[in-house]
Amino acid sequence: MIDANLLRDNPEAIKASQRARGASETLVDEAASADANWRKALAEFETLRAEQNAKAKLVAGATKDDRAALIAEGQALAAEVKVAEQRANEAQTVLDAAIWKIENVVLEGVPAGGEDDFVVIREEGTKPVFNFEPRDHVALGELLDVIDIERGAKISGSRFYFLKGWGARLELALMNMALDQAAKAGFTALITPTLVKPEVMAGTGFLGQHADEIYYLPGDDLYLTGTSEVALAGYHSDEIVDLSDGPKRYAGWSTCYRREAGSHGKDTRGILRVHQFNKLEMFSYIAPEEAEAEHQRLLAWQEQMLQKCELPYRVIDTAAGDLGSSAARKFDAEAWVPTQDAYRELTSTSNCTTFQARRLNVRYRKEDGKTATVATLNGTLATTRWLVAILENHQQEDGSVRIPVALRPYLGGAEVIEPKKKSNN
Repeated sequence: MIDANLLRDNPEAIKASQRARGASETLVDEAASADANWRKALAEFETLRAEQNAKAKLVAGATKDDRAALIAEGQALAAEVKVAEQRANEAQTVLDAAIWKIENVVLEGVPAGGEDDFVVIREEGTKPVFNFEPRDHVALGELLDVIDIERGAKISGSRFYFLKGWGARLELALMNMALDQAAKAGFTALITPTLVKPEVMAGTGFLGQHADEIYYLPGDDLYLTGTSEVALAGYHSDEIVDLSDGPKRYAGWSTCYRREAGSHGKDTRGILRVHQFNKLEMFSYIAPEEAEAEHQRLLAWQEQMLQKCELPYRVIDTAAGDLGSSAARKFDAEAWVPTQDAYRELTSTSNCTTFQARRLNVRYRKEDGKTATVATLNGTLATTRWLVAILENHQQEDGSVRIPVALRPYLGGAEVIEPKKKSNN
């Protein structure tokens, strides 16, 4: 939720953000009007209530002859106060509905535009050059017997799969390496719930324009999460967190679920775009003035993981229209996928400023003793999708895949995943 003070003091800044996103500026005018109506209704209520309290004090010291009249006046005033309170509450409801429709205000320097208007910040690593025709991750998965898409589809439908043998071990190795890195950086590990209440899902900003991506269980009124960010953002809802020793950092490991609505025909081959996957997500609660520096730290930790996996990648500054409602800025790190001759997103990190915390009522106590809204940030550190880039970039001519050096201790020291031996039968 945007800051109401910004709405009152500088609505043009919010309109500029909406323009950059390609979103409606009219929403800002509607919210400003609703805010003015609410403040007027609230002032009328508070004036009447003060008058009611003053009348009540007069009754106590009034003579017997005056008391009856004062009581009658007080009763009539009480009825007016009740009506005024109802009007103020109704105006608050209208304001809340209006202000929740406005997406987070983008930070200065964020590129305007949509999905294709990102800015490349840098490219790192060396793209592999093969002296043979490289196989894609699906062919490698079959040859190595590490991914079984056919049986995944048999039992669950399209965009489901089994990770098998070294495939399962490779994912667990990747996740554990990420978890170790997060722990060394001061993150507390959490295995999070994957079903959350509507107010938590809404609080993180996922029930807006992309609500059709989310699985909903109407019988239980719960949502399946597409990222542990949701549970991590709600972890300290309605709390005052202690930031006296620095930011609170959590690394949430969970299975994630996405409907992939609207992606018909996109990435139907393999495990790039699937309905279920595992992910380790970094999440920070921090003082707002430190959020941009924390954003750079999250990105640096992501890049460390990509480098450990010996993957060529690039970092992009995502355009405003592709940020999602909660992010004020987002950096994506995209790994090179040889058979697609393209970079594909493996990680993203978002600075959500105070947007989510304002909705979820997460505050911290400042040095002067007053409370203020915290900033929240998130960043992916490992997902199932990483296997695509690892398999394709480290493949060898005989179909084997070289295991990145940093991952080997998590796989019993193994250096190579060998193709499955063909049966003689």
